[in-house]
Amino acid sequence: MLLAITWCKRMTDWKEISQNLMVQALWSAKKAGEAILEVYLSDFNVKLKDDRTPVTMADKHSHEIIARNLRDLQTDIGNDIFPILSEEGKDIPYKERSRWNFFWLIDPLDGTKEFIKRNGEFTVNIALVKKNRPVLGVIYSPVNDIFYFAAKDLGAYKAAGRVVVDAVKVFQLDSETNNTMRTSIVTRRNKEITQTIIERSERLPSFQMDRKIGDTITVVGSRSHVTQEVQDFVEGIKKKQGIVNFISAGSSLKFCLVADGKADVYPRFGPTMEWDTAAGQIIVEESGGAVVEEETQTPLQYNKKSLRNPWFLVARDFSNKSPWHPKVAKKTNKKIAKISSIGYSFLSRKMKKEDSK
Repeated sequence: MLLAITWCKRMTDWKEISQNLMVQALWSAKKAGEAILEVYLSDFNVKLKDDRTPVTMADKHSHEIIARNLRDLQTDIGNDIFPILSEEGKDIPYKERSRWNFFWLIDPLDGTKEFIKRNGEFTVNIALVKKNRPVLGVIYSPVNDIFYFAAKDLGAYKAAGRVVVDAVKVFQLDSETNNTMRTSIVTRRNKEITQTIIERSERLPSFQMDRKIGDTITVVGSRSHVTQEVQDFVEGIKKKQGIVNFISAGSSLKFCLVADGKADVYPRFGPTMEWDTAAGQIIVEESGGAVVEEETQTPLQYNKKSLRNPWFLVARDFSNKSPWHPKVAKKTNKKIAKISSIGYSFLSRKMKKEDSK
C-alpha cells in the first residue's frame, strides 16, 4: 500500500502536490478495479437503491477501498484535510460541504448498468475538486486495464495498467523503513513515480484533425440513456455538416473518447450527478477540449447545493465554426434550443423542490 503523506503548510507548489496526489489516486483506482473484477467474474446479486437505480457489492467494495486509500493520505494544505464525497456516501449537508476548499469526488463504479450487462464498459472515477472546479482526475477501466488521467497544468494521458503497477513497485519503500525516514522521502518518491508513469504514457489526444464542413463528425452518446433530445441534436449537426458517425459507449468512457480525439462531441441532455463528470472534465480540459453547460456555454461547476448537473456538452472544439456553437445551433438546431429551455425549466423546478426537503 502506498504511504500516507502530510505536507507542511508552506508547501504551495501545485505541480509537486498534484504529482504526489496522482500516485495515490491511480493506485486507489487500480486496487478498487481489482475488487470490482472479483465481483464481476462471480455470480453477483443486484439490489435497487431508493432512487430505483441498481447497485451491487462491487459498488460498496470499491467505495471502501478508495475511501480508505485516500484518507490514509492525511493530506494537509492550508489547514484543510481533504474530505470525500462519493455516490456511495453522498448524504453530507450542503452547509458542511460549502466550507470545503479541496475535496475528493469519486464514483466507485460508474456504469453499474453496463457492469450488470457484463459488457465491460464501466469505470472507476476519482477527481480532486478545488472550490467548484476539478483539478485532478483519474478514470480507470478495469476490464481493459487502461487509465486516463490528468491534473491541471500537467496534461492528460492514457496508460496501460501495468505502467502504473510497475512504476509503483520500482519505487515502493521497504516495509522496514522507519516512519521518520518514510515521511521525509515519500514526497520525492511519489514525484518520481508520477514522472515515470507520465514518461511511459501516451499524451492525449492521440488522434486529432481539423474539421471542415463536409467532414464526418463523430458523436458519442450514452449506451443506456439515448434520449430524443440527443437524436435531435445529431440531426441538427447533419444539417450543418452532412455526415455524422454516432457511436455508443458506457460510463465516463465517453469523456475519454473525446479527450483521445476519437470523438468530436458528447451531448448529454439528461440527468447526471457531479461524480459522473468531474474526473472526465479535467481529463478533457487538459487534452484541449471543454465541458460546458449546454445553455450557458460555461464550464460545469461542482459542490453545488444540488449535486445534479445541468445538461452539458463535451467537445474538442467550441469555436464559432463548430456545429454545436450557440450561434450555429440557433440557425440549424432550433428544436434543441426550445427543448433545452424546457428541460432546464423542469430541472430547475425539480432541484428547488428537492432542496427544500
